[in-house]
Amino acid sequence: MPRIQQLIQDDKLENQYALVYAPKQGKRKRFPDNCVHVKADEASAKAEADSNKSLHPAIVCGPSRSSEGLMLYYLVKWL
Repeated sequence: MPRIQQLIQDDKLENQYALVYAPKQGKRKRFPDNCVHVKADEASAKAEADSNKSLHPAIVCGPSRSSEGLMLYYLVKWL
């Protein structure tokens, strides 16, 4: 199974700005597609962030299909 760093470097996957629903922002490195809201740019991701609703701006890579058949985004970094 490839590591997250290998997946992030895959030419087929794009880094994107997004809002990520993460009630416990911390150790989690991958998120199902229903928790990720892709945005056009960094400014809009930051402007729409709402910590009261657990929506945090981030750069994510994906989507990629997991071995379980889910579409996942991988966290590159929190903004």
